[in-house]
Amino acid sequence: MSLLQRYILFIFGLFLTSLGLCLIIKGGLGTSPISSLPYILNLEYHISLGTLMFILNIILMSIQLFILKRNFTYIQILQIPMSFIFSAFIDLIMFTLNSYVPEIYMLKLLTLLLGCSALGLGVALQIIGNVVMLPGEATVNAIATHWKFDFGKVKTSFDISMVLLCGILSLFYFSSIKGLREGTIISALLVGFIARFCIKHLSNVNRQGILAFQTNLHAQCYTSHNYLHLKSAILIVTFSALGF
Repeated sequence: MSLLQRYILFIFGLFLTSLGLCLIIKGGLGTSPISSLPYILNLEYHISLGTLMFILNIILMSIQLFILKRNFTYIQILQIPMSFIFSAFIDLIMFTLNSYVPEIYMLKLLTLLLGCSALGLGVALQIIGNVVMLPGEATVNAIATHWKFDFGKVKTSFDISMVLLCGILSLFYFSSIKGLREGTIISALLVGFIARFCIKHLSNVNRQGILAFQTNLHAQCYTSHNYLHLKSAILIVTFSALGF
């Protein structure tokens, strides 16, 4: 893959991640773990969700520096402008979906699942692009790389930690739990699984040992087993697009 192709993958993943976060919030069944802290602070201080997300990303980037130290590559400085674009995406999508308020529970659940699909696929594409990641996923990747843990499992643990911190702040500010419902648990467990699934079936390791996007997916369709994997991947992409 060329550098341009990797950046295209990353930008598309960035958009899907923004879309996923917004859809989960609009579902009304609880926020996603990574957006739970900005959501609570938004309720208290009425600062835009995108702005608060940018502040959180800067904090997470500082954590990466602490963990990786000299192994923190200069290319990761791009997390700052990309986080700014990501925050702008969030505010723009939230504005666009402002009038969308699902009232039926099944519609809320569908919105939540579409959001999880978009978020998981977005995370996977950022990993496959292998250029730069958003600070949330980059922090998870830093932990996984430094201590040689599985990325998906670290992602799930990271999300659960964010939820616990959100619950503490929610009780502190409002004396009740806000933004944390069944949707938060579902997204915490499901997004990591979707990300691992997409990484496994939409990428391969090239001769240089670098993860690359699987451009010859049709070659995997010779068996019914692989064909089912391909169909599942296509359905995830389709449902994520329909969520917008």
